[in-house]
Amino acid sequence: MNVRRHPGTPVRPSAVVTVLALVLISLGAPLTGGAAAADGPTAKVSKTEAGTGGTVTVTGARWRPRALLTLLICGQNMIGGTNSCANGDGRAVTVGKDGTFTKKLPVSEPPKPCPCVIHIATVTGEAAAADVPFKVAGHPVAPLPKEQTGGERLSVLSARLDGSSGLLTWFGAPPRRKLVVTVGNLGSTPARDPVFEVGTSHGVFAPSWEEQRWRGTIQPGKKAQVKLDVELSAGAHGDYMVSLRYGHKLLVEQPWAVGRPWGVTLFWVLLCVVVSATLFRIGMAVVDKVRPRTARTAPPPPLPPLPPSSPPSGPAAADGAPPALPWFTPDTAPEARPHHQISAPTEEIRPTPKGTT
Repeated sequence: MNVRRHPGTPVRPSAVVTVLALVLISLGAPLTGGAAAADGPTAKVSKTEAGTGGTVTVTGARWRPRALLTLLICGQNMIGGTNSCANGDGRAVTVGKDGTFTKKLPVSEPPKPCPCVIHIATVTGEAAAADVPFKVAGHPVAPLPKEQTGGERLSVLSARLDGSSGLLTWFGAPPRRKLVVTVGNLGSTPARDPVFEVGTSHGVFAPSWEEQRWRGTIQPGKKAQVKLDVELSAGAHGDYMVSLRYGHKLLVEQPWAVGRPWGVTLFWVLLCVVVSATLFRIGMAVVDKVRPRTARTAPPPPLPPLPPSSPPSGPAAADGAPPALPWFTPDTAPEARPHHQISAPTEEIRPTPKGTT
């Protein structure tokens, strides 16, 4: 199928920036390799032009191991199927264990005028094909005829989106899926190498359409499984709608919920933190460099010791007894009275009445 398309430790900003750069480079490096692998089987020729009676060496890679392939020279870019190919001079080859092959193909004139291609396709198993432009020297060249899509009537019996998002998509790589549809031909003529249009839309925007040719033939009353690649732009997220149409007729619409690439947000947050920490450290270094320096002064002398505290005031006994408490008089202090002295009871003196002795 041909597709277009530890707390308290100071932060070292320079080290963090270097680590982030290395991470991004390592993530971005396999991005192109993955895109190339998504193109499917490939083929190339030793020369792009040769005359009748010569040979051309065809090599291929990324084919299914042990698959049987046919090699044909076809005219009119093989838009009419194998009827436009030199079938009698075709060759077959078996793919090696590593998915590669090499085969010499004799050059012969196809029954249709050029532009010509060398068509490589699988014979059994999952369908896969590749076309390599080739010019047959001396063979006539004519404009390609317009494709007729009136006799066949294609309809979709089932549809689904296969695939999943990986780590690169979390960091903003383009999301990819494969639209797998079961197509049935309800018309009276076979549909050879039908050209579908795959569209993707987001929100209220109209879908953007992309043509994709499916290599194969769907006979009348038969059905076939068609796989088409769907790819969004880098950083895409949200709810999308994948549409498929054939001959300006909408066949199916399939919803696709794309997650937000949080790795990009995390990267910008870390970048802001690193830049802020770097600017703060630079500012503090500048302030420390330009501020005036003052001479160091001798430390102040120590303060003199406090005078001893005076003894408590109050009357003291003449014999060196401890002073009396302030709320007692000297003669009534508890210490001035012997412990064995017992106070005699006081006698009440009553006045003597007159006339008595």
